[in-house]
Amino acid sequence: KKENLLIDLKQIEEKAQQKKNKALKIKKPIKFLAYILVFLFIACALFFINANVSEQDSSSWLNQIPIIKQFKYLVESADKKLKGEDKDRINILLLGMGGKNHEGGYLTDTIMLASLKPSNKKLALLSIPRDLTIPMENMGWRKINNVNAYAEAENFNSGGLAMSQAISDTLNLPIDYYARIDFVGFEKIIDELGGIKICADNTLDDYAYPAKGMETTESYEDRFEHLHIEKGWQKMNGELALKYARSRHALGAEGSDFARARRQQKILQAVKDKILSLRILFKPKLIAGIINDLQEHVSTNLKVWEMVKLWEISKNIKTDSIISKVLDNGPSGLLMDIITNEGAYILTPRSGDFTEIQYLVNNIFFDAPVETKTKVAAENILIEVRNGTWINGLANKVTLDLEKFGFNIIRIGNCSRQNFQKSVIYDLTYGKKIQSLAILKDKTKANVSFGLPQWLIDDLAEELAKEKNPKQPDFILILGQDADSSASGAENVEK
Repeated sequence: KKENLLIDLKQIEEKAQQKKNKALKIKKPIKFLAYILVFLFIACALFFINANVSEQDSSSWLNQIPIIKQFKYLVESADKKLKGEDKDRINILLLGMGGKNHEGGYLTDTIMLASLKPSNKKLALLSIPRDLTIPMENMGWRKINNVNAYAEAENFNSGGLAMSQAISDTLNLPIDYYARIDFVGFEKIIDELGGIKICADNTLDDYAYPAKGMETTESYEDRFEHLHIEKGWQKMNGELALKYARSRHALGAEGSDFARARRQQKILQAVKDKILSLRILFKPKLIAGIINDLQEHVSTNLKVWEMVKLWEISKNIKTDSIISKVLDNGPSGLLMDIITNEGAYILTPRSGDFTEIQYLVNNIFFDAPVETKTKVAAENILIEVRNGTWINGLANKVTLDLEKFGFNIIRIGNCSRQNFQKSVIYDLTYGKKIQSLAILKDKTKANVSFGLPQWLIDDLAEELAKEKNPKQPDFILILGQDADSSASGAENVEK
């Protein structure tokens, strides 16, 4: 009897263990499914942006996330392509403005074109200055930053689309997406991220930075504050990052719209790096704060699945795969500044039309081999480029290509003689920088001459007399008719 009792107890224990194991088998997939649902919930929350939600509906971000519907839509859209993806170039216009509580709040303070090349994980950023003038229908030539304001005055929340269309027409490039943020949203989002780290290229001293809330004070001097940011790595909260992005009256190298555009590109990269370092998908509280900020301060035409796919394409882009360009009025720049009869400061294309700028944009992903750039950089080559033809804008087009090989272009201009059929390189180093000379000759297919003809010596003497501290070029490149076909073929070169 005792043995039978032990057998019965053993059978009971085995049956109990079997039930327990069965329960665990059920519990494990349920627990795993729960984790999956949480992850999907957070992922959809991160990318769900709807700028048209009314204020009374925006109080709870949870109520704005129809998780099942969004998940179903994402699954259905898995095989869809982004606009431009079939051409291996996705163009997104990024806009920054003051916002409704700022004077001139709908004038775009920041205009940046971001282009993604999915095939090789490259990103190109082109900053467009707000003072650039473009033709507007029935309005003549106006500053480009007015487009958003004019559109908003006609129809609320139409500025982003209007800017996209205007810049698309100007650059002769399809721009399918846009994202626009105001100053308040910019500050809040960076603060939600816990700040960003920026490496300042130069010390920034701006004694005329607008003091917040002091715009109309009686004392004119009190309307401004001294903004000081040291060179090197700096930790910035939202307020300081905004000041760093907006400053345009600093002393020295940082005192221009073009320097500001470069700083804005730095900030964009820093924000991307911070988001990646935080592993934001696993922080729902942080996501909630960011989404609440985005609702009121961001406008975009990107759909949820498009945001998800853009993130997947761009998140692993390395710093050395980012091409940064700024349209400026420097020695090799494509713009020139003018003071109008009314006293307004404007920027216009140096060549008189936008063909050179369009050439830059369409060939922005073209790059020289690293080995070639290393050789040129080692010899630190300075080049002066002169157009020896009547082909408008030829010197600037060739300059854009040469800069990608590492050549430093110190001067661009027209040659007094414009009947050159064949391009010529005048080597003022007399063969001392032979590697770069060989590369330049191969690129331009030009003839090489040591020394200068007398007519060119006379031209240089007259022109250099007007400069305070003229730089001595290593090579003077005079472009002939043959250079036109060389420049036109750049877009067909394997990127």
